[in-house]
Amino acid sequence: MAETAGKSVAAAEVDALAHRDYIELLEGFKAAIEIEEKLKWMLTAAQAKVEVWRSLEASARIMERTTQ
Repeated sequence: MAETAGKSVAAAEVDALAHRDYIELLEGFKAAIEIEEKLKWMLTAAQAKVEVWRSLEASARIMERTTQ
C-alpha cells in the first residue's frame, strides 16, 4: 500500500494489475481452470458412456425376454 501513496486510484489499479505477483496468480488460476474443465468434460463423457451401456443392456434384456 505504501507504493501507491500519492497516486490516483486509477494509477494504483494499473500498477496492481501489472504486478508480477498478480500475473503469476492469474496464470495459476488459468491452469487450474483448464484442468477443472478437462476433468469436467471427461466426467461428462464417462457418464454418457454409462448411459449408453445401460440402454444397450436394457434393450438386450427385452430382446432376451421376447425370444424365449
